[in-house]
Amino acid sequence: MPIDDDARLQALEARIAALEQRAEAAGPASSADDADVFWALEGVRKRHPEPGAVLFTGTATTAAGAHYEYQYGLETEHLLDVDWTQFADSLASLGHPVRLAVLRAVLGGTETVAGLVEELGSGTSGQIYHHVHQLTAAGWLAPHARSRYRIPPARVIPLLAILTAASGGN
Repeated sequence: MPIDDDARLQALEARIAALEQRAEAAGPASSADDADVFWALEGVRKRHPEPGAVLFTGTATTAAGAHYEYQYGLETEHLLDVDWTQFADSLASLGHPVRLAVLRAVLGGTETVAGLVEELGSGTSGQIYHHVHQLTAAGWLAPHARSRYRIPPARVIPLLAILTAASGGN
């Protein structure tokens, strides 16, 4: 049975709150901790020694006021063994400038195709619907009310992580 995205988000928020309480109880971090630019990497190394793991995590508040927190990781061995071609459709759906603009606008609070046509200033409603359907089929968008779309909460931080990776650290 699939886990409800909202329930999953609430569970993650509860776990983060518990971790924050433990950190506060432990006292302030030392200046050496503040200077450690690889603090996240050190945590992954401790939890997943060789062959390692890949983790992405993030917190984001949008201009529209929505707040997201998420963490996910997989062991390196699994990632190297799995058939990568299964990810092609999901990644390909992100490979179009209009679709990326649609996702950015939706994350900013635009929920309808009419609103997207107006905000993007390019394309007809039919063209925008085509891109919305592509993103919906790949799971990057989901209908949440009549003729309204949103990025599923569990996909916001992964999307931002992909964009971070695509930036190449620049």
